[in-house]
Amino acid sequence: MVWLDKFKLNKGLSRTLTEAGYLNPKEIQLKTLSRIIGGQDVIAVAPEGSGKTTTYIIGILNRITRGYDDAPRVLILVPDKERVEAVMQQFDQLKRNDTIQIVGLYVTPGIEAQMNALADGADIVVATPDRARAIYLKLGLNLNKIDVLIVDDAEDMVKQGLQLPVAELANSITKSQHLVFTEVLHAKLHKMIDPFMKMPAIVEAEELEAIPLNTHQQLLYNVPNFRTKLNLLNLFMQDDELFTKTVVFVNTRVTAETVQKSLKHRMRESVVTINPLSYESKSVQDVAEFKQDDTLKVLIIANENADELDLSGIPFLIHLDVPEEKELFINRIVNNGDDDDTLAITFSTDIELALVKKIEQASGKKMPLAALPDELVIDTDKKEKEAPAEKPAAKSKKTEPVAGEAFHEKKAANSKTYNYSSGTKAKMNNKRKH
Repeated sequence: MVWLDKFKLNKGLSRTLTEAGYLNPKEIQLKTLSRIIGGQDVIAVAPEGSGKTTTYIIGILNRITRGYDDAPRVLILVPDKERVEAVMQQFDQLKRNDTIQIVGLYVTPGIEAQMNALADGADIVVATPDRARAIYLKLGLNLNKIDVLIVDDAEDMVKQGLQLPVAELANSITKSQHLVFTEVLHAKLHKMIDPFMKMPAIVEAEELEAIPLNTHQQLLYNVPNFRTKLNLLNLFMQDDELFTKTVVFVNTRVTAETVQKSLKHRMRESVVTINPLSYESKSVQDVAEFKQDDTLKVLIIANENADELDLSGIPFLIHLDVPEEKELFINRIVNNGDDDDTLAITFSTDIELALVKKIEQASGKKMPLAALPDELVIDTDKKEKEAPAEKPAAKSKKTEPVAGEAFHEKKAANSKTYNYSSGTKAKMNNKRKH
């Protein structure tokens, strides 16, 4: 059997994989399974549909051969309820040992049923970070015996703002193997996972279409935020001789109005929008009208006006926002002519890089990453701007109590620096002991 020969999986699991239709390992499995089985921390970067979830399920089922331990051994964190159910369904498809108990935790009315399920016994917990953290703080989730912590769809965790519960759960586990699966790897994701990863192996797998589409030349600019996108666009538009005609794509008409106001300070009446949000904004009916008027330099189009467009002959196509629908993006950059002088430029934040990867996978082409110009002003977040230059000096510790102060130092007995056993937790929550 292929799986048995390549990875030394147990015979029962190898047979189950073959019967389930997994005849040959995918690229991500060839690159990561041996490391996972060997106990190494791994960051696996691969596109949607490449087999990331199957990879860690195989690794777990190869490790856990029997169930009914007194506490969970594996904690899998996923972004939402749908992913919890999908992962559990895939476990059911591949596991043949009915003694292995899997419990799903996600936000739903009432928390008692999920705590009861944990008290009855769980070997593998698949959970959203916020619900797992809530049950942990209620002493219903025992993390003392977690051997493997898995963060799946990690880029979506960052996108949904779940970094804090992920970090708190990871820090509450004393010792375990850490596996992170993501479509993209960027600075915000590193900030979430770096504190608990231990010298991880970073493994990347690309699954582009075998026959790439014929597209315009492309460039990708990775910027930190929307304000920096506007700065970069304004910087480009200063070169009137190069950027003679430019179409700028954004996701909404609200954004289109913001972009038009930003460019209008310098370009005045040479910036127009199709179907603008405000009647005060200068507009055109279609792309043909923009092409025919030599006084117009920039046309802004919102995805809300995503009719079929004739973009031929326009030298620059700039996606200020990356659309959710990859087909919409690809239709704009496909080169239908032999003579191609059009350059398609994409501005992307870290959060949008996952959409860029989907576009690359579908088009069969990587977007070359361009260096940001030295003259570009990198805008900081509003919170950073308003932050004081220096922190106020910390209050000196007082050796004597002061009248009127409404706080006191926490007693050592009240500090939570421990985990209860699952049996104790069940008793404390008036649950039946398992």
